Amino acid sequence: MSKIFVDACFGKETPYTPVWMMRQAGRYLPEYMEVRSQAGNFLNLCHNPKLACEVTLQPVNIIGVDAAILFSDILVIPDEMGMDLEFVAGEGPKFNDPIKTETDIDRLIGGEEAANKLTYVYDTIKLIKKELAEDKALIGFTGAPWTLATYMIEGEGTKTYNICKKMMYSNPELLHKILAKVTEVVKFYMQKQIEAGIDVVQIFDSWAAAIEPSKYDEFSWKYMVEIAEYLKEKFPHIPIIMFPKGVPAFLDKVYGNFDVFGVDWSTPMAFAKEKLGDKYVLQGNMEPCRLYSKEETTKCVEALQGIMQGKRHIFNLGHGILPDVPVENAKHFINECHRVSKT
Repeated sequence: MSKIFVDACFGKETPYTPVWMMRQAGRYLPEYMEVRSQAGNFLNLCHNPKLACEVTLQPVNIIGVDAAILFSDILVIPDEMGMDLEFVAGEGPKFNDPIKTETDIDRLIGGEEAANKLTYVYDTIKLIKKELAEDKALIGFTGAPWTLATYMIEGEGTKTYNICKKMMYSNPELLHKILAKVTEVVKFYMQKQIEAGIDVVQIFDSWAAAIEPSKYDEFSWKYMVEIAEYLKEKFPHIPIIMFPKGVPAFLDKVYGNFDVFGVDWSTPMAFAKEKLGDKYVLQGNMEPCRLYSKEETTKCVEALQGIMQGKRHIFNLGHGILPDVPVENAKHFINECHRVSKT
């Protein structure tokens, strides 16, 4: 694995280290769309180790990123816990049996038993490691328990989170039971990803901003920390990245045994550096839409270099790359990051 990547995560050596795209292979690559069509649908692609390996390696081979991000989906976890998941064309993921009661929780498969069902993910990791260059890291990931729970409770993506938040305020004990059960599965899932060969763990909370700051620790962060500490006890050499999206008001309260804090594009990097730069390596945080302009991309990369001078930093988008971004613009971003990292 890339020594420089691990040194960055652990806060050693060079201040400007690897560059890699947020998320995984995606619709901006024609090569990805071709493989996706072979699979038939998104879930089939996740379940096919050979094809999932191929699309994992595409950004490394085509764009030139410094680490591969495992191709999978966060919702394979509740799917293998026994929920009825489908990806509806034009609508996205849907669970046909959302969690509403304690009885619904009891019917879910938990712990290591559920994690053992995700063999196709571990097989994908093993295939990737056989083909990935030795100087490239492989990043595994999981959604945070709160983000997973939102889908499990709402049944689909939501803009209001009203069903989850109704439970949060009116029946917090039930929500904590869901979060605790998901957390136990995630612990074993990430442990098995590490044992299969991943080099870095990322735990991301896409819907962190749905929780008011005074409730965030109770219903999300503490569960993320629990997962990180479980993994650190077993695998102290594995870097852990935490990425809660949209929580600048929470930065003063960040704690836990992990190595890198992912900064989303809505949080000023200078502010994150002030609050967390002495405790954690920072990752991020270019606004993804800047990729539409090479000039704006260069401005942002150079500005981030100026802000982070003297602090270790992993260049990264502040969230996911959009499907209509020109491939040449993505390559330009990587080239610019490499250029300024050498100055």
